[in-house]
Amino acid sequence: MEQLLELIGRYGGLFVFANVLIEQVGLPVPALPTLVLAGALAAGGKLSALWALAAALLAATIADSAWYVIGRRFGHRVLRTVCRLSLSPESCVRQTEGVFERYGLLSLVLAKFIPGYSTLAPPLAGIVRTPPLMFLAYNTAGSLVWAGLPLLAGMLLHHTVARVLGVLDGLGTWGAAVLAGGLAAYLLARWARLSRFRRALRIARISAEELQRLMDSGQQPLILDVRTNLVFALDPRTIPGAIRLTIDELDSKLAGVPREREIALFCT
Repeated sequence: MEQLLELIGRYGGLFVFANVLIEQVGLPVPALPTLVLAGALAAGGKLSALWALAAALLAATIADSAWYVIGRRFGHRVLRTVCRLSLSPESCVRQTEGVFERYGLLSLVLAKFIPGYSTLAPPLAGIVRTPPLMFLAYNTAGSLVWAGLPLLAGMLLHHTVARVLGVLDGLGTWGAAVLAGGLAAYLLARWARLSRFRRALRIARISAEELQRLMDSGQQPLILDVRTNLVFALDPRTIPGAIRLTIDELDSKLAGVPREREIALFCT
């Protein structure tokens, strides 16, 4: 921790810029601790708070603008590609679309406070063709709040930050081992849950070719289009005979459907 403080104190805004840029690109290197420590150093006169805030804002704008351009250029498949890196990729795309559909451009202001949504919001804004100036305005507002709050917290609570750092230094290698072990256990539990979920999906999934053969055989499966309204607006094509409804409507709409009838759902 002392080494981190030394790096931030020596390189100042450059270190903040690099850390924020790496996180906003999508790598699991959190910038929040760095911003809090930068605020604490600023309270002690060892770093300019405005310079740190400007560096964080510039880094976030560069990364988010790049994702926006990628989304605008390559479309919806960008979300699927990024979500493959998620521990819950099957729900990642739908959750991202749901947040954007519910809050619109305001979600860009809130994006960095929603785990997993920060990296996905900019490309989604590009996918739905948000005007560039509107994207920059909302995204910059969100980045300003996101970076400013931990900097301010570090400045106001710099004495508390110093005590916490002292405790962490006192734990030494044992403390680091406990933290690393806890993180490893959490990740293993998530991966185990994801593996069970994927096995269930392999059993329940049906390919497009299998669905076509089922339809051609005259069995008349009930086909449900459960894509979000956002995705449907981008691509209104659907399977002939499919019924449009949302996930939330499944229980009420399927109450009278015979249990023996084949039901196929398709989404993003």
